[in-house]
Amino acid sequence: MKPLPHRYEVHLSGHAGGCATASNGLAPVLRVAPPVEYDGPGDTWSPEHLLLAAVQSCFLFTLRAIARASKIELLHVDVDASGIVDRSDGVTRFTEIVLCPTVTPAAGTDRERINRVLERVETACLVSASLSTPVRVRAAVVEKEAA
Repeated sequence: MKPLPHRYEVHLSGHAGGCATASNGLAPVLRVAPPVEYDGPGDTWSPEHLLLAAVQSCFLFTLRAIARASKIELLHVDVDASGIVDRSDGVTRFTEIVLCPTVTPAAGTDRERINRVLERVETACLVSASLSTPVRVRAAVVEKEAA
């Protein structure tokens, strides 16, 4: 990791209606629009889906880093996410985000060690730590059969 602080910039461009495009100068341009629930087209990424994807991907990359530092080999990780948007205290916002990672460590990995790593990831993910919305993790560890 490079020394802190880190700065991130995104440019968003759009007209009076329809999709907008987000770019950062390096990655492919991303089309964004409101979700169907807010009368959007439903065929592109929405801010709501991007928020969930940011939490998911940060969880995955933090898990990889902590597992590597803990000398735990991960064979595969899937992370499903869901978020609830509701009105709370007069403000429409995400009231809960739930991550459901399924982690497959190498055969013979101690279950307690992988559980400790998962617990550390919950508090170490910088995106989740930056949100006021609670992020709950319901992890499943799938054991790989020895060859």
